[in-house]
Amino acid sequence: MAYLKIDLQFFSQEKTEKATPKKRQDTRKEGRVAKSADVNTAIILLFVFLFLWFFGSFLREDILKIFEISFNEYVLIGVTEQSIRLMMTDLSIQAAKVLLPIFLAAIIGALVSNYMQVGVLFTTKPLILKLERINPIQGAKRMFSARALVELLKAMLKITLVGVVTFTILWLHKEEVFRLTSTSPNTTLAVIGNLTVKMGVFTSILLIFLSIFDYVYQKYDFEKNIRMSKQEVKDEYKKIEGDPLIKSKIKERQKQMAMQRMMQEVPKADVVITNPTHFAVALKYDEETMEAPQVVAKGVDYIALKIKTIAETNDVVIVENRHLARALYKEAEIGDTVPEQLFQAVAEVLAYVYRLKQKI
Repeated sequence: MAYLKIDLQFFSQEKTEKATPKKRQDTRKEGRVAKSADVNTAIILLFVFLFLWFFGSFLREDILKIFEISFNEYVLIGVTEQSIRLMMTDLSIQAAKVLLPIFLAAIIGALVSNYMQVGVLFTTKPLILKLERINPIQGAKRMFSARALVELLKAMLKITLVGVVTFTILWLHKEEVFRLTSTSPNTTLAVIGNLTVKMGVFTSILLIFLSIFDYVYQKYDFEKNIRMSKQEVKDEYKKIEGDPLIKSKIKERQKQMAMQRMMQEVPKADVVITNPTHFAVALKYDEETMEAPQVVAKGVDYIALKIKTIAETNDVVIVENRHLARALYKEAEIGDTVPEQLFQAVAEVLAYVYRLKQKI
């Protein structure tokens, strides 16, 4: 009879678990976030064309000024090194006046779109060169992956819809376009600018609508890529909470330190009440600073024996009282005052201790 061996570790390595908060935080620090480039492109285009819609008339005057100076002045000057330098400098300044506001609108759009998707994030890790990025085998896998197919279909859809929007706007304004050959340069520039802005705004709105679906897909793909196996979740939990063996050692060390501090308080006690062999409770009382006697140490068996040994070494009075020792051990913790119901019994013990010390 044949048996089929199954490696159970295979199942533990399957990435079926959602990413933990720590994994998400580490991934974010690396610059890996759910982000759609289409959202960035669409919002940047919308900001630029809205800027042109509202402020295009001011830019038109600057553009016409460039043409006017070029055709009226620059064609008449002599061609020398100095004249060309001055001409290029002047044209660069005029072009900057036109382009810089557009660039500023694009930058604002980029910041807004990134903030909407990932919030505030500054990291240089995505800029670090990684050899696997230039690996031809990995590159071929990316080219023929399901993600590449989705990107191809997405690009074809965008080209088709943008073409439809552009054609529709031109068709609706075909009469204005046909009259451009008989209009003035100022009117021609105004009509072309108006049509361009309209095509840009409507195309941007359409791209924003499409980019919503792309962002949903990118979010899904990102969540799938950062999934963790059950073993990875366990390992991460161990790193966060600490290895159980190390934690037990830390607790043991803390217990030892607490024990040492407790034993250091025994010589300062006024009395140690014992069982006599199983329980030992050390009490201290100062009329000026304490409202009631305080438990400074307690223990059973070996610890009780150690408390009594230290008390004997430091001439602390030891009183045997079985019921009181058990009651104090059960009712009060180290640092607590004696419970009210035990005041009378403790007071009698302390009175005995004080009388004993006076006789000594």
